[in-house]
Amino acid sequence: MVTLKEIARECGVSTATVSNILNGKKNVSSKTRDKVMQAVQKYGYRPNMLAKGLRKQRTYTIGLIVEDFTQFTVPFIVDGAMLAAERKGYRTVVQNLRLYARWHGSWFDNDRLVNTVLRPAVQELLSINVDGILYVAGHGRKIVLPDTSGTPIVLVYAQPADDETPYTIINDSMAAYYATRYLTLRGHRKIGVIAGELDNMHTQLRLQGYQQALYEASILYNPGLVISGSWLKEGGFRAIGTLIGQGVSAVFCMSDRMAGGVYQYCYQNNIRIGDELSIIGFDNEMISEYYVPGLTTMEIPLLRFGENAATQLFDRIEEDEAWKKTCFRPELGDELTEDGHGIMLGCRLVERDSVKDLRKNI
Repeated sequence: MVTLKEIARECGVSTATVSNILNGKKNVSSKTRDKVMQAVQKYGYRPNMLAKGLRKQRTYTIGLIVEDFTQFTVPFIVDGAMLAAERKGYRTVVQNLRLYARWHGSWFDNDRLVNTVLRPAVQELLSINVDGILYVAGHGRKIVLPDTSGTPIVLVYAQPADDETPYTIINDSMAAYYATRYLTLRGHRKIGVIAGELDNMHTQLRLQGYQQALYEASILYNPGLVISGSWLKEGGFRAIGTLIGQGVSAVFCMSDRMAGGVYQYCYQNNIRIGDELSIIGFDNEMISEYYVPGLTTMEIPLLRFGENAATQLFDRIEEDEAWKKTCFRPELGDELTEDGHGIMLGCRLVERDSVKDLRKNI
């Protein structure tokens, strides 16, 4: 395998210059940088991570602990984190706790049960001297994180119970506001909601955004138009009949899966979606574009979740407080959290054919 010295000799520069270029330092001319990178690509140079780690007392490895890979959000978040790790020159080791597969929903408020699999996972990662840990939650809530013996940890898709751990979460309230505002701007005045569990953090924050959009449109909030569908297709199917009976022209479904239940109900009862009833979803799961008509929905930026969280972790590892600049480039709906330790990422509206513009009938 070609060495750093051989790359330097090939390019007629010092090994320090090659090292500076590979480490992203900018005190090198663009001509020299291009020459070195061409040689690196030509010979397939790879840095000796073991030697580099010994010099800096690092393994250049991070651990990813995920609550369950079966959650649709998790693979994309992990992919984003691994992409950021590749760019930074870190390897990744993944631990899948399988919480949903093991215990379905019975573990949600049972820290003792979770710790029976979480603590061994943490200890295994610490035993191989990972430089940091990303904890990828399956759903939003306050989490008491395990002791990592000083190894940096960053939380993804949930909030830490302490006031110091960095985290990245979804801007639920703003996303729901945009979804509801999309409906009100198209003339809808009676808008139902099929929500998740009413004590769920995502549900509560999305209801805040829904209410804010109604208020700005001078529409009185009616709690009777909010029905829990428990995030599932069956819940959407059960809830929609009641909402249609109350005369709604549009429904905001807090998950695309619940929207699938609405589609099934409407198909069975000859109700034309996008004409007689308008629907907007949340998540932009793959299935949403295959519904007929295609479902207008809010897309969660899952790859950005992983990339941002990984960058937060790398900056903690390297004791650099620049993460707000390096990983937080605000887009619509993005905000820094009030405590200064977290990022709330906004969602993007994906417009399809499930919402009717009532203004065209005026």
